[in-house]
Amino acid sequence: MKHVFTLDLEWKNNGNEALKNKTFKNHSIQIKNKEVLNVSAAKAFKGDALLYNPEDLLLSSLASCHMMSYLYCCQKHNIEVLAYNDSPEAFLEVCADGSGKIVKAVLKPEITLLNSGDSALALSLHKEAAKLCFIANSCNFEIEHRPKIKDTLK
Repeated sequence: MKHVFTLDLEWKNNGNEALKNKTFKNHSIQIKNKEVLNVSAAKAFKGDALLYNPEDLLLSSLASCHMMSYLYCCQKHNIEVLAYNDSPEAFLEVCADGSGKIVKAVLKPEITLLNSGDSALALSLHKEAAKLCFIANSCNFEIEHRPKIKDTLK
């Protein structure tokens, strides 16, 4: 089974003023029936620090997809997750010629479970989730997982 995802990206040359103010990398992404996403380069690359950048979006996609895969795994094993929080990091290396790439991402999910008796299995399911994650399977960099059980109710 194959799925196709599409969007419309729009950039306009706003003249010399945009070049002077370093906003010439700002653009918009429109996905049908969704709000417009305003994007720029990262501040380090002379973009607008107030807007999302491609690196933000890549890390967001990875963390979000892992979470959804993880929740699916927990559901299959009848583990009730009450909360899931993550503060992931992505590490970008830039070469002397200006090229670069993400070389590593670290996901640090903190999970709150209904039942503490599920903790060991819940932690182990991150490996299964990593294998299922569509975005992780599309990446060519190391992805490290550092999950923790934050607290439980019983």
